[in-house]
Amino acid sequence: MGNQGKSSFILAITLVATLGGLLFGYDTAVISGATKALKEFFVLPLYADAALASTVIIQYKVIITFCFVLIASLLGNFFIRLFGKKKGAVYTLMLFVAGVVVLYTQSWSQPNELTENIANSINGFTISSALIGCIIGGSIGGFISNRIGRKRGLILAALLFTFSAVGSAIPDILNLMGAGVISSFIFYRVIGGIGVGIASMLSPMYIAEIAPANIRGKLVSFNQFAIIFGMLVVYFVNYAIARQGDDQWIMETGWRWMFASETIPAIVFFTLLFFVPETPRYLVRKNKTDAAKSVLNKLVGSEKAKLVLSEIKETMSEKSVSWLSYGGLVIFIGVMLSVFQQFVGINVVLYYAPEIFRNMGSNTDASLLQTIIVGAINLTFTVVAILTVDKLGRKPLMIIGSLGMAVAMGCLGFTFFWGNQGFAALIFMLVYVAAFAVSWGPVTWVMLSEIFPNSIRAAMSIAVAAQWIANLIVSWTFPIMNDNSWLTNLFHHGFSYWIYGIMGIVSALFMWKIVPETKGKTLEEMQKLWKK
Repeated sequence: MGNQGKSSFILAITLVATLGGLLFGYDTAVISGATKALKEFFVLPLYADAALASTVIIQYKVIITFCFVLIASLLGNFFIRLFGKKKGAVYTLMLFVAGVVVLYTQSWSQPNELTENIANSINGFTISSALIGCIIGGSIGGFISNRIGRKRGLILAALLFTFSAVGSAIPDILNLMGAGVISSFIFYRVIGGIGVGIASMLSPMYIAEIAPANIRGKLVSFNQFAIIFGMLVVYFVNYAIARQGDDQWIMETGWRWMFASETIPAIVFFTLLFFVPETPRYLVRKNKTDAAKSVLNKLVGSEKAKLVLSEIKETMSEKSVSWLSYGGLVIFIGVMLSVFQQFVGINVVLYYAPEIFRNMGSNTDASLLQTIIVGAINLTFTVVAILTVDKLGRKPLMIIGSLGMAVAMGCLGFTFFWGNQGFAALIFMLVYVAAFAVSWGPVTWVMLSEIFPNSIRAAMSIAVAAQWIANLIVSWTFPIMNDNSWLTNLFHHGFSYWIYGIMGIVSALFMWKIVPETKGKTLEEMQKLWKK
């Protein structure tokens, strides 16, 4: 196979793998067109039926308790990896005790009667429930990749995407558990979230392991582009579906087609995965040397295949070390990069953009069209970041982005507070999205891939899990703040945007004072930096 043939082969299998990123973006953004419909379909009927409300509230309490136990167990595993069995067990026990106290005082001790705060909480959890699955999938992604392989792990993610899309569209018909319809919907969204979590780790991992070193960075960046592109695609899909009927049709039927539409890219992804190879690194891990050599012949040619194969064998013999071998600062920075990426409020914009535009006075069609503009800006400035991150450096982009987001969110909050929503509010939202897309969106992933020394690379899973947990917190609490009558009367929906603006300022200070620049440094140089 000539050089052109090898390049075409590498590009082809890279594009297949990036479909995992595209589905990641598609699944997380599909909810944006359905937020109002889900509230009207699942939550508002509870006000008219006290018995149904009581049943849903009890099931909601059971679901969040189960989710807490599951997530706390996964975090407990991280604690043990970080601090050893004894200390890890103590910290895990403390987490469980704190969680039980919060769950009892804020949930189980409360009467099973519908109040505004409970309704807003149920609504927020329903919309953000996929993120529970993302936390699970992200946490077990490493285990799956080592147990069944990168390729079969992605096939599993594709199956979960498909199953979730169908179930989320018809949760009343495919109510396998016999619980309330809203519980059935949450179940299918969590299943889809597990697929997202797995794909969020395995798609870039697959590309990184299949790509030659000289073009690895460029090819891995395709995955981030695919995520944003998937979001933009679903904005168009949601808009096209919304055009098929009036608001009443969307509330009853349209939202189902939005979720069902994911089956098309999911099935395409599932089918194409059977035509790509497993990665050489995994094949060597499973002692399938001949198969690994065969794949390498197609990737780098027969002359280089032997050398690359020997290098892979050497890295496979590396011994793992404690995640705290380089101190706690690198772990702290990794986690906080992930947390700030979410606490600046980006997923509020991505998930709730149509709802925000409706609060500005737009009708459903106009709000979904404006959401497409948001997606286009997001995609455009992500490309700008990819083209400039190696020239300008990581820290300058992140600090400028933080300050830009802080100003835009502050101004957006004031447009709501003064009741002057309209063109100005749209401009501030687009400035915010552009500032995020050129900084904390793609550059966070670049820094996470660079700051962790090779010997504790697996510790990145803590940062990934932290990112999904922070995402869940922001997405769940936004409706609670934004729909609260007291806060609305005082701030006219502006309060939550000021909170995210403050987070932008704090994130800029964090980058300026604590995070080292990684531009131009080799991984070995970063390792020496942490040793100091």
